[in-house]
Amino acid sequence: MKSYKIVALPGDGIGPEIMKCGLDVLEAISEGTDYRFQISKKAFGGAAIDQFGEPLPKETLDAAKEADAILLAAIGGPKWDEETERPEAGLLALRKALALFANIRPIQVPAAISHLSPLKEDRVAGCDFIVVRELTGGLYFGEPKQWNEHEATDTLYYQAYEIERIIEKAFLIARSRDKKVTSVDKANVLASSKLWRKIAEQVAARYPEITLEHLYVDAASMLLIQNPKKFDVIVTENMFGDIISDEASVIPGSLGLLPSASHAENGPSLYEPIHGSAPDIAGQNIANPISMILSVAMMLRQSFQLHEAAKKIEQATNRTMESGCLTKDLGGNATTTAFTEAVIKEIQKGAVQNGTNTF
Repeated sequence: MKSYKIVALPGDGIGPEIMKCGLDVLEAISEGTDYRFQISKKAFGGAAIDQFGEPLPKETLDAAKEADAILLAAIGGPKWDEETERPEAGLLALRKALALFANIRPIQVPAAISHLSPLKEDRVAGCDFIVVRELTGGLYFGEPKQWNEHEATDTLYYQAYEIERIIEKAFLIARSRDKKVTSVDKANVLASSKLWRKIAEQVAARYPEITLEHLYVDAASMLLIQNPKKFDVIVTENMFGDIISDEASVIPGSLGLLPSASHAENGPSLYEPIHGSAPDIAGQNIANPISMILSVAMMLRQSFQLHEAAKKIEQATNRTMESGCLTKDLGGNATTTAFTEAVIKEIQKGAVQNGTNTF
């Protein structure tokens, strides 16, 4: 029997609630199969500060390095605003320690909730694209970086290999989708973008079946609102990716819907919802667990190649929403646990309909 080691980081706020939902779904999808998941829960973020005095204890980091994959729920909150190290410092340290260079954010708008988008329903219904963001270079990490009351300097620095590996990641994703990559840059102004565009063309030459288009970041930002369904895979550098992925995240109508993954060249990947810890609703059983559940599905597909299991979770989640079972943020009244139980019932129903308990 195949066994996978998963480190679960429940974190803060609504994190422990939605993590339980994700793990319950994970248990349900493994029933009757020839694989099992070994779950190890570790303190992280604010919870780790409370227990150990630091957001990323050595025990947590060591376990993460040895895992096959990592699930993170949410961290942070005003409780730790005055701490020497904030919970978010633990996430930056974890990304650095694991060399996570590629952030993957799928943006989908199921028909059942397309009316919740701030954009016109016919503009977003059926929307399905992925933002691939480079995580380790660019303005956020370039040196020198300094400021005083008279001047400030940030350095936008990229090496060719950093650009090549993130664009390669985008093309590999596009190969299993609609075979279109949109590379977003500012090559009319920035030297780093000129290098970015040149390398994008070099990578594209290795994938003749995939169409590459270039867009300036301002044009891409406008098109995300005007016609989001034109995109398949968007790839871009760190700061542009930060902004574009946040812009794209509001298209479905709720941050509670969206998972993400962060990958290294080698070693475990990290899967997490894109939203924060929402301390104002923690403990009320009203948080939307979908982003956590879909993060589990991403893990199954991208780290373990359990494509059928991932698909079953995604289909069960969509069927639950289509049935009218919606959490408060989606205009419904289902609790966190009630929605999760409904998803699990759909998973089990699917197994019965298929005449087998083997996924």
